[in-house]
Amino acid sequence: MNLDANFWTKRYRDGSTGWDAGAITTPLKAYFDQLTDKQIQILIPGAGNGYEAEYLFKAGFQNVFVIDLSCEPLNNLRQRAPEVPQEQLIEGDFFDHNGQYDLIVEQTFFCAIDPSLRQWYAEKVHGLLKPGGKLVGVLFDDPLNSDRPPFGGNAAEYRVYFEPLFDFKVFETCYNSIPPRAGRELFIHLTKKKIIS
Repeated sequence: MNLDANFWTKRYRDGSTGWDAGAITTPLKAYFDQLTDKQIQILIPGAGNGYEAEYLFKAGFQNVFVIDLSCEPLNNLRQRAPEVPQEQLIEGDFFDHNGQYDLIVEQTFFCAIDPSLRQWYAEKVHGLLKPGGKLVGVLFDDPLNSDRPPFGGNAAEYRVYFEPLFDFKVFETCYNSIPPRAGRELFIHLTKKKIIS
């Protein structure tokens, strides 16, 4: 299966977006509401319709960057939140992206990429974070699908990817998931390790 921009654009145009909650989900809203430094650099990869980015911008965070393979969800976000600067809505491949961020937000991107890319995802996030930067968000703790997104997984698998690169502040079953995902999500709050080569 070729999970390229055309694949995702077709899903958006067909309305085949079962992962789309239609709004920011509770776990990330609760985390964002605790943040006090509104100048931090934030990246939301594979952001889809970007409800998290919209929420952050409307809360006064100005340095929020969104990247998605498909222009379709970026256009949807632009229509809902025209105050988001055009240059912060990036149509492109996360794995080709360069930058330095204080916070990378994970919300349904990890489960959308081919599972063979998960180790690379962990390494890429580590490379994009500033020293002490954080990866925060939710991962499915559920088998889900093996032949199409969303791809499932479990905590033991994820630890293999992230433990060499991150310190774990929170890595546990999410207590405030939206009802359709209750008991099926892990909340993660990981801090970039300094790797001595």
